[in-house]
Amino acid sequence: MLEGIVRDSIGKKATKAFRRDGYLIANIYAKGLENINAAFKSNEFIKAVRAKETLIFDVKVGDKVLPVIIQEYQRDPVTSQLLHVDLRVAQEGILSKYLIPVKTTGTPKGLKNKGVLITSKKRLLVKCKAEDLPNAFVLDVSDLDVGDSVLVRDIDAIENVQIMDADRVSVVGVIKAK
Repeated sequence: MLEGIVRDSIGKKATKAFRRDGYLIANIYAKGLENINAAFKSNEFIKAVRAKETLIFDVKVGDKVLPVIIQEYQRDPVTSQLLHVDLRVAQEGILSKYLIPVKTTGTPKGLKNKGVLITSKKRLLVKCKAEDLPNAFVLDVSDLDVGDSVLVRDIDAIENVQIMDADRVSVVGVIKAK
């Protein structure tokens, strides 16, 4: 389990001091809960995120253990080092919106016909309860030829999960290389 500390001061000076000491600044929030300003050891956070098997993982901040999901993160544009992460508490039984990653499997037929696979949407917005949250949308792109695409409406529906993106939006497609 990933362990962090609660930050008392949230000013610029304190934030810089935390980052200098190797900490990643984090905000933990949820509807009906008070926001928690936290900090995690940067390397430990990256290891925990890579090792997790589901989107929801537990963190311990102070004396609380919270199931969280990564909502958003910020990287340094030059060094690509993580600067800040927003963690949202996944509350069971409460209907909420989450961003779910899209993964592709297979090799499209269109690649042999001088096509390029383009992923238009890396994450899809869904509305569901935390216990129904899928880990990813896995799309088979083997049958895609040049000019073909997979739209949101073509994705198989998962029980108790509603995709909030418009059904006419392209998720992945094969276009002709220039």
